[in-house]
This record gives sequence, C-alpha cells and structure tokens, in this order.
Amino acid sequence: MSHSPFPDSSAARLPRTLDPARVQRIESDAEALAAAHCLAAEFAPGASQRDRERRLPWDELDRWSESGLGGITVPRAYGGADVSYATLAEVFVILCAADPALGQIPQNHFGVLGVLREVGSEEQKRRFYGEVLTGRRLGNAGPERGSKTILHGATRLTRTPEGLRLTGRRFYSTGALFAHRIPARALDDEGRAVQVWVPRDAPGVAVIDDWSSFGQRITASGSVVFDAVPIDEDDILPIWQLADRPGLFGPGSQIIQAAIDQGIAQAAVADAVAFVRERARPWVDSGLEHAADDPYIIQDVGRLQIDLHAAHEVLLETGRAFDEIATQPVTAESSARASVAVAEAKVLTTQIALEASEKLFELAGSSATRAQHNLGRHWRNARTHTLHDPVRWKAHLIGNYHLNGILPPRHSWN
Repeated sequence: MSHSPFPDSSAARLPRTLDPARVQRIESDAEALAAAHCLAAEFAPGASQRDRERRLPWDELDRWSESGLGGITVPRAYGGADVSYATLAEVFVILCAADPALGQIPQNHFGVLGVLREVGSEEQKRRFYGEVLTGRRLGNAGPERGSKTILHGATRLTRTPEGLRLTGRRFYSTGALFAHRIPARALDDEGRAVQVWVPRDAPGVAVIDDWSSFGQRITASGSVVFDAVPIDEDDILPIWQLADRPGLFGPGSQIIQAAIDQGIAQAAVADAVAFVRERARPWVDSGLEHAADDPYIIQDVGRLQIDLHAAHEVLLETGRAFDEIATQPVTAESSARASVAVAEAKVLTTQIALEASEKLFELAGSSATRAQHNLGRHWRNARTHTLHDPVRWKAHLIGNYHLNGILPPRHSWN
C-alpha cells in the first residue's frame, strides 16, 4: 500500500517495457540536441499543470526513452553516441527550461552510467548498456535519512544460504519510481561499498511515493525499501574502487545538477520577460504607457541576462574542460580540476536560478503572484533543487584548491 500523501499515488505501478523497435538510436551530439529541443517543445505546455496537480510524467518519460536520449552517453564501442559532456549538460538545460522536475528525473540514469563506465566489467557494460539502448531507464536509491552523512547508511548486501540478499531503506530516490533498474549503494559482508543494480520488479522491492517537497514536485524522489531482495552476483559494481581511482564520475554527476539549475533560471527569466511585455502595468509615477519601457525594469532585465549568460557559458566551458580531461587517463590532479570547474559552474547556476525566480515577481508585479499563473513554481523548484548539495561548500572547495592546493574529496557531490 502506498504511503503517499497524494490521492493519485503511482507507487504500485511498474514502468512499461518499451518495444525496442520504437526506441531511436541517436548517433551524434547534433542529434541529441535536436531530440532534446523536440521533447522540450512537447513537454513545456504541460509543465505548470503537472506541477499544480502533481501529475507524474509516466507517458512523457516513455517519450523520453523512445527518443533515444537515454543512450547518448553509452560509448560508441557499445552502440551509443558517447556525446560530449558539454552536450550532455546542454540537453539537461534544454529539458529543464521546459520542465525542470521532469527534466531532473533522468539525472541518476546518467550518474550511474558514469559509474558503470569507470568500474563495470566488460560483461556488465555489454549487458547494461544494451538494456539502456533498448529504452530501459535507470533510477537510484538515494541516501538514507537519519544517517551520519549522505555517504553513511545501514543498507546491507549479505550472503545467506539462499544467496545474496539486499536489505535497507533509502530516500531521495529521484527516478526510482519510473525506472526499470534501481542501482543502490550498500555495504557487503567485508564492509566494502558496492552498487547493486536491482531490477525494479524484483521480489522484496517497494518504491513508496512519499516525496512531498514544495518544489520539483513530480520527481517522485521518495523512498525505496529493499526487504531481503535476491541479488544476482553479476549485478554488483565494486564502487569501493572509486575511492582510490581518480575519475570523472563525481564531476559528471555535478555538471548535471548545475545544468538543471541553469534550466530553471532560463525558464524564470523567459516568463519574467513575457509577463512584463504582455501583462504588467507601468508604475503610476513613471509616466509610461508600458511596463516594458520602465528604465529600472529594463536595467534589471539586462542584469539578469548578463548573469544568465555568464552561468551558461561557465557551464559549457566546464563541459568542454571535462571533454579535454577525458582524452587522457584521468589523474588525481585532472580529476580535481574537473571538480573545481564544476563547482564554479554550480555556484553561478545556483545564484542565477534563485535570483531570476525571485526577481520575476519584482519585475512583473503583484498580479504575477496569482495562483492561475503558477509562476511561484520557478522559485519553489530553484530553492528545492539548489539544496541538493550546499553551494557554500563549493566556494570552500574552490578557495581551498587555489589558496592551499588542497584537492577536493572524491565522491558524487564533487
């Protein structure tokens, strides 16, 4: 039984298995960007209603899977497009400008594919990449609530007389409800961190739609419960190896988070400009006929555009830096450079997402706060998503690197 506070909970629903013949095979960066623009045009008109009604985007995600976007980071040797990091970031910007909650759902899909690239066996890569290219989606069983930090938890993979069993309860599981597999972090009998790629329909798996945040409302980032779930030995990735191996799995995850915030900011700025042009009244003392002629509004819109452009360019510059780093074996120093670069992008996209979604109302006026417009969703989404990892620690990371030569710790949040 669902524990969702919402009456139309979809916790018991399983994702549909798509006909592989309907899943497109994207072969280039240009095709990936074109597919993202096509879906964004399709998703944008329903974004406000989905937020207002908390209507979960099952059909939209099937369209996302059929578009082939789920396979764009699969290496070419395994049949994918292996698009650049810059393109991956831009795909998220495009989709999240249309609907940031729907756009965020695949974040963990690409995050765990980054882990697979770095520590998966050849057999695992062939099998899991093959599944993704047929339209299967990957979610994530996120950090546990109540643990010491997000890297600590009580989820265990235990060897029993009946075989391997996974037991634990996770939260912040963005994408798990809609996924065909739910990779989950656990400790094995030797105390090592592993990632278990659990089939969504395995016995003992329960995905509970108990996400009730005021923003990013349709990400369904709630609970996943594993109750002695039987696990195949071949579905386990040895992520303990990542602690001692420089890589791009952490920065790669972070660039997606920054791109989501950039998309939120772009949507907020676009709606602010449209509202001022079409609906806002000029202030009584201005002597103007149109709010769009107000010099103070013009100045503020100019400032927003500058900050928006700067954040976007640093984000894409970060992606290009990743692409250059990835051409050589990743070292401790180059991995650190990637973490610092994406931290800079994250600081700027966080700032512009919050600034734009707040400034929208100052520029558009009190009528913009009416419920029928639902423009408050931009601030709610920005405030919710920018809490994903504290931006104050990004500034610390950057300063400590440049001032003291300290390399950032390696994990998914750096």
